[in-house]
Amino acid sequence: MKNLASNISIKVDKKVYLKDPASSDKGRHIVEQSILLLDELGLEAFTFKKLATRMGTTEATIYRYFESKHMLLSYLVAWYWSWLEYRLVFATQNMASATERLKIAIGILSGKVERDMDFQHVDEVALQRIVVAESAKVYLTKEVDDNNREGFFFSYKRFCKRVSDIILEINPGFKFPASLVSTVAETAHYQKFFSLHLPSLTNISDSKDEQLVEFLTDLVFKTIS
Repeated sequence: MKNLASNISIKVDKKVYLKDPASSDKGRHIVEQSILLLDELGLEAFTFKKLATRMGTTEATIYRYFESKHMLLSYLVAWYWSWLEYRLVFATQNMASATERLKIAIGILSGKVERDMDFQHVDEVALQRIVVAESAKVYLTKEVDDNNREGFFFSYKRFCKRVSDIILEINPGFKFPASLVSTVAETAHYQKFFSLHLPSLTNISDSKDEQLVEFLTDLVFKTIS
């Protein structure tokens, strides 16, 4: 992906922010520092006051970009899914085999994340930890239907649709492609979380990234066969 940064931008639906943080150095700095602070504190302990102190700025500056920490988390999660979609498209371009494309998609969903220097203001490794630990809080709310109509989850749904379409290439008669992809996506998060914090609930080791990829690849291909 090197040497492509000038031509790449990760698009997030406009409803998820008040001012696009990618449009300014200050906005990108907010994203950078919010990822590090959320990773350190968790959503409950995270506040805009603490973020402003960390950045040496004012809360008002942050509120110009995001109206709440829920909106900020929604932006970060949406950015993550758009970034995964970008990685999937890049990795599978000009690849004819749907089977190989599906294997790559599962690997991207469940494998180890490394820093992508095309986006230097985003620590993708820390962001994945946030997504694993916090992303369910984006949609497990009373406002989920309103947020959905406003496009908060468009990046996630678009990624799942892309992978669902690959499944239907392999087995056009399979009845539950969207259900399977969303199940695999959420399972990848839960298994990573369990391996770190509730190890008796999983056979996946946090130190062996290939185990989760192997488990989910086996699950998907046995289900659609």
